[in-house]
Amino acid sequence: MFVQQPIAILDSGVGGLTVAREVMRQLPREKIVYFGDTVRAPYGPRDPEEVTRFTREIVDYLIQFRPKMIVIACNTATAFALEDIRAKVTVPVVGVIKPGARAAIGRTLTGCIGVIGTEGTINSGAYEDALREISPHVHVISEACPQFVPLVEKGNFRSFETYDTIRRSIGHLRSYPMDSLILGCTHYPFLSEVIQEVIGPDITLISSAEETAREVSAILHDKGKLSHGEEMPLHQFFCSGDHRIFKSIAQQWLGEQIELTPVVWQVPQIG
Repeated sequence: MFVQQPIAILDSGVGGLTVAREVMRQLPREKIVYFGDTVRAPYGPRDPEEVTRFTREIVDYLIQFRPKMIVIACNTATAFALEDIRAKVTVPVVGVIKPGARAAIGRTLTGCIGVIGTEGTINSGAYEDALREISPHVHVISEACPQFVPLVEKGNFRSFETYDTIRRSIGHLRSYPMDSLILGCTHYPFLSEVIQEVIGPDITLISSAEETAREVSAILHDKGKLSHGEEMPLHQFFCSGDHRIFKSIAQQWLGEQIELTPVVWQVPQIG
């Protein structure tokens, strides 16, 4: 019996669903196995070694499904663990930072680009490196927004608290001459409407999801690994925290019912 090899997608929580939805849209015949490490989110305040260890543990869990590709749909994990995971497995591993940088360079007209993300992602300098690798003279404005991920993980996408938090976190960025703002955390597209309200209509918000899905498609096509089955795949979702909140957010974002399996996971304290 033929068993379709899935694309494995992992994140610290629900944020990677923004990438999963785009992969599902661009590659509707591909089966996805998704892991959201909600019980240990957020990854941003954690040190690089801990984030790398968590990412390894999730990959070890996902390997049982024999994935043909792994997508690290978490900017912090991409910044700290991408090369480690590539050295660990034999299948292609894609992150979200370089695709996001490519998308921003393709959209900017002024060469001034903003980046918002977790403390870990911003402090790593990964986006600045990726942007300047493509365009050495680009001007980058970076801002850590540690309060955004907890809002998303609670499903608090639009409220006075959300608007006020975003205004206080990034309102000052309007004084810079940037024309593009990278949402450098896959959780942030959940907040894109409020972020756009705060930052203003003249700044283009850049999510890495679309470009990441294109990269997934290109790699699978190049390796002759694209699925061509007639039946629509049955995706599988796993989370390590409150499965009710995860399922509610996932079904709202993806617009369909999902199969979700809770996973018991160890929870170390931050710091």
